[in-house]
Amino acid sequence: MFKGRFPYIKKMSPDEENKLKNKLFDIIFEADTPYGKLFDIALLFLILISVGLVMLESIPAINARYHLVLVISEWTLTTLFTIEYVLRLYCVKNRWKYFFSFYGIIDLLSILPFYLGLFFETSKYLSSVRILRLLRIFRIFNLTRFTRGKNILVVGLKESRDKIIVFLSFVILIVVVIGSIMYMVEHDHPESGFTSIPISIYWAIVTLTTVGYGDVSPVTGLGQFLASLVMIIGYGIIAVPTGIVTMEMNKASNNIPTNTERCRYCGDENHLDGSIYCKTCGHKLND
Repeated sequence: MFKGRFPYIKKMSPDEENKLKNKLFDIIFEADTPYGKLFDIALLFLILISVGLVMLESIPAINARYHLVLVISEWTLTTLFTIEYVLRLYCVKNRWKYFFSFYGIIDLLSILPFYLGLFFETSKYLSSVRILRLLRIFRIFNLTRFTRGKNILVVGLKESRDKIIVFLSFVILIVVVIGSIMYMVEHDHPESGFTSIPISIYWAIVTLTTVGYGDVSPVTGLGQFLASLVMIIGYGIIAVPTGIVTMEMNKASNNIPTNTERCRYCGDENHLDGSIYCKTCGHKLND
């Protein structure tokens, strides 16, 4: 197509394209190389600037005076982030794996609100979600102890998932029962606010979590007695998930990898130090 107009453009061979992808991967995804660290540090500064611009644009006085500058700056930064996102998709072996990964979703969400803002004006302020991309700072500066702490937390939450689901199911049953009982006790007193079972369940959730908005409150002696029991139970219920997660974190703390090298094929970056092959897909890490 461009051969006649641009004869000096040479199509890359598969080997050359593969080398280009590997080089881009090392720069964009790896934080252990000089260029990779420089790229990520520059990216972090751009993210901070972008989030700051979104915050400034939400201030009417500043937006009215510097609206054009803010818009041009945001367009420029979003264009850079879009190019970066496309390059990430280009250089990974498994694009769908990256697309649905945690960082892949965060990277997409960092640019999506801006484009949605072209149709829905207020949605562009969601661009502040870009601040989540700063989670990469632990890898960039090789903060091993912080990386290890993050991995322990992730494993602890993952291993305690089933227990937490069972616990939350039990809590839901409790609030439904308590809400229904409180409705029977208080429904004859409209001033209490217990006008329906759903509202009573809402009160039970607010009280059990010790939030206590005060918009709905019992006025009868029996209702106040039940409310006191719910408040006491609430303190115990709050401590249960913490204990479950802490127990699983203690189990995981003895075998947590700190190697940050990412697999080009599946995107896994949790490997033991000195690993040659990916523990998830089996491909060579530096291939």
